[in-house]
Amino acid sequence: MTIATAELSPVPAEEGRLQRSISWTGAFWVASGVPPLVLFSIGGIAGATGTPAFAIWTASMLMGFLQSFVYAEMAGLFPNKSGGSSVYGAAAWMRYARPISPLLVWCNWIAWTPVLSLGCTIAAAYILNALVPDPNAAIRTWTLAAGSIGPVSFSLNAAFFIGVALMLSAFAVQVRGISGTAQVQRVIGLAVIIPLLVIGIAPLLQHGVNWANFTPFVPLAEANKPAPGDWNANGWTLVLGGMFLAAWSTYAFETSICYTSEFKNPKTDTFKAIFYSGLLCLTIFLLVPFTFQSELGLTGMLDPSIVDGSGVAAALAHMVGGGPVVASALVVLMIFALLLCLMTAMAGASRTLYQGSLDGWLPKYLGRANRHGAPIAAMWTGLAVNLGLLAIACADSASFFFILAVSNAGYIIFNFLNLNSGWIHRIDNGHLERPYRAPTLLIAIGTLFGFINAVFLGAGAKVWHPWALWAGIVTAGAIIPVFLFRHYVQDRGQFPPQMLHDLGVTRTEALLSGRKAGPLPYLTLAAGVVTVLLANFLFQL
Repeated sequence: MTIATAELSPVPAEEGRLQRSISWTGAFWVASGVPPLVLFSIGGIAGATGTPAFAIWTASMLMGFLQSFVYAEMAGLFPNKSGGSSVYGAAAWMRYARPISPLLVWCNWIAWTPVLSLGCTIAAAYILNALVPDPNAAIRTWTLAAGSIGPVSFSLNAAFFIGVALMLSAFAVQVRGISGTAQVQRVIGLAVIIPLLVIGIAPLLQHGVNWANFTPFVPLAEANKPAPGDWNANGWTLVLGGMFLAAWSTYAFETSICYTSEFKNPKTDTFKAIFYSGLLCLTIFLLVPFTFQSELGLTGMLDPSIVDGSGVAAALAHMVGGGPVVASALVVLMIFALLLCLMTAMAGASRTLYQGSLDGWLPKYLGRANRHGAPIAAMWTGLAVNLGLLAIACADSASFFFILAVSNAGYIIFNFLNLNSGWIHRIDNGHLERPYRAPTLLIAIGTLFGFINAVFLGAGAKVWHPWALWAGIVTAGAIIPVFLFRHYVQDRGQFPPQMLHDLGVTRTEALLSGRKAGPLPYLTLAAGVVTVLLANFLFQL
């Protein structure tokens, strides 16, 4: 596909479109909020699996890095789209099963957007702990309203209102567009990434590796209990639960290609953004969990404050041998790290909704940008949803991890569908120009990883909540009636011209002539469902 120069020129702000204003380094810094995601679940994974925790992080990160090459190739096919790899993958499925495409985009969004509420919950807890150390103080126990909704609780407590303030601060930065966001992210990113590298390296240089903390290399007999277990069905279920949760963090640097239509030179910037973001994540996600386990050991990792995340800053201070001043500095670091995460999530998730609207998958109102080129309608939607999730996440740790598990169920569904989009694009859209072409072996590995991820979903979600898998499936499926209304009622069964132009056709009906994969996509969907159900049946706690 030949790309005209006019199509790649910056879009004037008054037209209400995203603007080509950043290079790959801008996207790299916007995505720099991904490495601190290790702080969200490092305690939870250690508490669930025990000594194999570091190996889980390593395996998950290596999977995420190899998968990213599939996404890098797909991104190059669509230089005029934003929204990330789910948008590019959706274009592959639309010829075979139209509702699958919005499902893919939606699942990517429900995976990313809760980072706002979960990050604000943890940051608010750190702020409260720093300002009011006494857990029995009136402000720590006060709540405006509280209750339960199905399997979760909610609370409008002090942490909730602090979280609201943090969320609005991130919103205020992002409303000025991607260029301003990248500048702020660069400053905060440097302030967070450098200390994370120091935390990962300094203890190893000071104390060496305590290899005793990595044995016996067996999963726990029961989550959050120090007794070692065996490599039986129960142990493997816990390990698969760890792989399930780690994927939410280790795969997430794919957000660096959410900004393709905002790159000055998408032909080269797209691959560079995801590749160098992947290298950064590879370093952090391999180094920090390894050092964390070497220093704390099984007993330290199973401390309740580590499992729920509230004591991670104190543990990091202990690792580098610091006193109260260092501990206080690390609390500030944690807060900045969490702000970095939620700003990354807000930037990527809003562009997913925005492009999903332009391509005809999601409601029309989401396709509106402000004069700065920020997807303002999608940003307001994400903010409103996360205010509700924040009230749930602030209630208790069980509600927090329920949101995380449901969110990740969507993320695994997205990854399964999207990894299979790689070979569908190769078959159906082989004629389109590819600025980067992944080795065929990596396309095949990505397909295999799609099914391995399906095993993580079926077997691992239950580790975090008995209803997580089914709640995740219901949440994912909620978008289908929305799409049916948009496509068949509002758009009368036709896709927007821009969507068709990207695939080199002029009418929706012409998409059928591009089907070259035969029954393979349908067989893949069926095999994916069977894999999830079998894994859910075979692996039990």
